[in-house]
Amino acid sequence: MVEPPQPLLTVGVIADTHVPDRYRGLHPFLEGALRERKVEHILHAGDISTPEVLERLNGIAPVSAVRGNRDWAFSGRLPWQRRVTLGKTTILLVHGHGDFSHYLRDKFWYLVQGYRAERYLRLIEREVTDEQVIVFGHTHRPLIQQRGGRLYFNPGSAAIYTAYAERPSLGILTIDMNGAVEAKIVYLPEVQSAPKDKRNF
Repeated sequence: MVEPPQPLLTVGVIADTHVPDRYRGLHPFLEGALRERKVEHILHAGDISTPEVLERLNGIAPVSAVRGNRDWAFSGRLPWQRRVTLGKTTILLVHGHGDFSHYLRDKFWYLVQGYRAERYLRLIEREVTDEQVIVFGHTHRPLIQQRGGRLYFNPGSAAIYTAYAERPSLGILTIDMNGAVEAKIVYLPEVQSAPKDKRNF
């Protein structure tokens, strides 16, 4: 019997941590979840809000990150999109909100129609070239979808509390020696608010 290829890389995928623009600190179970799964690289799909978050995550594994629509602190320091090659797999990392005009249009259609994954996927597809995996955030909703021969992966929001129905979450990508990729969502325990006496760094 032929043994299946062993994972070459385990990648932690997070987005929308929102520290400190919405929450005082990182989700108290986030770092433990990443360490427990022995991630070798971390992708952050934006809305980080402070460099301290990336410094903290870098203590676990190397981090590749992009700016989100609330990442004013990273102006000129992080790109809006990044192509990351891990093993034989090339990943497009974006936040997913498009430019300012797209962001405003989405706000309008969100009020009219509510959440529609298709709106974000169509927008992100404009940036795709030859990448096998597309990682994005912004919606705070987990998504794993094959589309046009590519994997589209949103880990959901890793913030302490999300206003939507989904619980806080992160993603895990496993990339084997042949370049095959598997994605899964890991849900974090619900926490109503960050500690008020100190920032959770």
